[in-house]
Amino acid sequence: MASPQNILMYLSPEQERQVREIFDALEARGFPRQNQTPHITISFSHDMSPAAVDRAAEVLPGVVPVDFQRVGTVIFGTRRKQTVAWLLETGDPMRQAAREISSLNPDDHRTDWIPHLTMGLRLPREMVPGYIAALDEVTPRHFKELLAHRAGFWKPATQEYRALAGDHA
Repeated sequence: MASPQNILMYLSPEQERQVREIFDALEARGFPRQNQTPHITISFSHDMSPAAVDRAAEVLPGVVPVDFQRVGTVIFGTRRKQTVAWLLETGDPMRQAAREISSLNPDDHRTDWIPHLTMGLRLPREMVPGYIAALDEVTPRHFKELLAHRAGFWKPATQEYRALAGDHA
């Protein structure tokens, strides 16, 4: 199955480096390499609605950059492969923007957005408990605040990127 199109937010360069260092530490402990660019997904679809992208371009500049607080660890998935992520919280303006964007996406009719940062993608189910324990050990205790400094629309199949908000320098 092809990767979906995404409306994403990206961390500041310093925080992206810190997350990649955590990925490196987990790999050094024998866990699978995490190659994804650290990001927070607002909405995704295999065929993103142009209306959702246009609305994102309208509302995201008013909320990005945006602060997130790391408040826990979550597991997504019920089958053999699961995803481990940091659960994030943010303010109502960002949550409202995410609701507006998602409501225009034909594949994403969620009424509540679950902001998260994927830390372990498609891990074998039996590996997840050890991965979470190692993630807790290698994550600096002070690394609880995250800043998404830009947002964009990403089409992986064609490698197209459209800047939507924030600092894209």
